[in-house]
Amino acid sequence: MAVVTGAAGGIGRASARRFAAEGARVVAVDVAERVEEVADEVGGLAVVADVTDGRDVASMYARAVEAFGGIDICFNNAGIAPPEDDSILLTDEAAWSRVQAANLTSVYLCCRHGIPHLLERGGGSVINTASFVAVLGSATSQISYTASKGGVLAMSRELGVQFARQGVRVNALCPGPVDTPLLRELFAKDPERAARRLVHVPMGRFGRPEEIAAAAAFLASDDASFITAATFLVDGGIHGAYVTPL
Repeated sequence: MAVVTGAAGGIGRASARRFAAEGARVVAVDVAERVEEVADEVGGLAVVADVTDGRDVASMYARAVEAFGGIDICFNNAGIAPPEDDSILLTDEAAWSRVQAANLTSVYLCCRHGIPHLLERGGGSVINTASFVAVLGSATSQISYTASKGGVLAMSRELGVQFARQGVRVNALCPGPVDTPLLRELFAKDPERAARRLVHVPMGRFGRPEEIAAAAAFLASDDASFITAATFLVDGGIHGAYVTPL
């Protein structure tokens, strides 16, 4: 059974579909009520929850266990990238704190309350959505987003080491820019901003939500049984690029 947070968004929705297609029962979690559409589509359970609130997080896992008897996979995918998160010279404390809560504190809470359920089952897989910006710098900064994803990466590495011998694998999934409604709102409306980013992608395109979902499904599967504490980059080759093809 898989719990997917941020399930109403592009990557979360695609992942809920992929997990269901692989035979998992899915608990789709989001702060937006439209998550019920996702749950209906995959035959799962919808939970409307604020993953920055520890009580909501504990409750969502309790509902998942009540519905399906236990938890095997925690895909901690919820996050935000609001326009007010910009250069460090422009981002105020309120924007900083909001992004940290949604992107980093939420993952802490989901791991804190979710890992005990995996331990009760004798093991399982935690996939935390970080980002390629956790390993690369950018002159077009979203400073709190970048810092939050670096925190997710470091926390995932530590948890992966800590729980390895108890059968719980913890990995950080690091997507590159993905063609989701969030990215289209940020970049695609401005062709110049989009082009500035695409020039750095060796594949010459943004990723698709389904490609990130496939990576999450792999990390959740027995095929990834010897993978933990990993920085799992799915970024079209950005991290390895110096000069990209013409």
